[in-house]
Amino acid sequence: MIRLNENYSKLKASYLFADIAKRVAAFQQANPDRKIIRMGIGDVTEPLPAACLEALHKATDEMGRRETFRGYGPEQGYAFLRDAIAKGDFQSRGCAIDADEIFVSDSSKCDVGNIQEIFANDIRIAIPDPVYPVYVDTNVMAGRTGANLNDRYEGLVYLECNEANGYVPAPPSQPVDLIYLCFPNNPTGGVATAAQLKQWVDYARANKAIILFDAAYEAFIRTPGVPRSIYEIEGAREVAIEFRSFSKTAGFTGTRCAFTVIPKDLKAYDSAGAAHSLHALWNRRHSTKFNGVSYPIQRAAEAVYSPAGQQQCRALTDFYLENARLIRGAVTKLGLTCVGGENAPYIWINTRRDSWEFFDLLLNKAGVVCTPGAGFGRCGQGYVRLSAFNSRANVQEALERVAAVLK
Repeated sequence: MIRLNENYSKLKASYLFADIAKRVAAFQQANPDRKIIRMGIGDVTEPLPAACLEALHKATDEMGRRETFRGYGPEQGYAFLRDAIAKGDFQSRGCAIDADEIFVSDSSKCDVGNIQEIFANDIRIAIPDPVYPVYVDTNVMAGRTGANLNDRYEGLVYLECNEANGYVPAPPSQPVDLIYLCFPNNPTGGVATAAQLKQWVDYARANKAIILFDAAYEAFIRTPGVPRSIYEIEGAREVAIEFRSFSKTAGFTGTRCAFTVIPKDLKAYDSAGAAHSLHALWNRRHSTKFNGVSYPIQRAAEAVYSPAGQQQCRALTDFYLENARLIRGAVTKLGLTCVGGENAPYIWINTRRDSWEFFDLLLNKAGVVCTPGAGFGRCGQGYVRLSAFNSRANVQEALERVAAVLK
């Protein structure tokens, strides 16, 4: 008799975005002629930067010639891309990150979900609330939690993020082993100052903890002095793993390329107290379970760091931030309070009512899809997230529809 991993039965009835998709599908079936504008899931809409597209075409042509054809590449990523990342994203900002500390992958979501495999099952985990569901669900699947009671899993330490703390939690009073942080934040759009991140780094060093720092939206930071990497903080090399993605930076949601940074200084401990290199452990896991990102895609990602690529990616993120500015203005005009949208592509709106009730109102009356905050955790109840990833015409039409419903 083959037994199931019964930890899956602890998961809430449906994954947030799957639940949204079901409701939208039901609405479409009942209203086949109604145009729906999706402002929920953070998928990009604008074409790839020209520099990336040119590099992609060139590399694809190389694959058609025997003398330039490439088969399996290094699982960790080609040297040309790892070097470009190290110089462009870290060394240029004073962060001491070497190219061989970078692991290229097809998705930050996958890396964030998979990284927990190299840690013991009895570790204590701190999770922000509201939170990107993958952080929680992958640890539930691994058996690190108890049951879900009142929208929280037993065994997790929840870090409440709210208006009072500016959506940046302080370190907990009790020691924990693994800490998930995301800045700019998904879903709230909040950012952390250097002083706030220093508190977390100091806490992790004092408790021999590891910070999993999700920086997928760092390209949207515009406020001077706001850190774009945890490694801008002294001591972070000893305690932090950072996740980055080209999905929102350069519109790679359909082409798939990301990377994870694991410094060689980073250690974890076995049951006898002996230290082990997390870099070496992740390299072993990565090499065993991943065959690498395709050569043409990695060449396209390398082009992000060219002068033209940098200019074009900046224009791309500026475009989405202008969408965010329009959304913030419209929401404020309707008398609702919101945060985000200034250093992030998400706007977190206080609806003053149940999150799913507000979702259904916008869907059924305006034909606009948002993301219910309750799906991100208990502290998200009463909020919704709007995404700035859309065409300008769709954003403007959606805002007009929402205004007509809420006035």
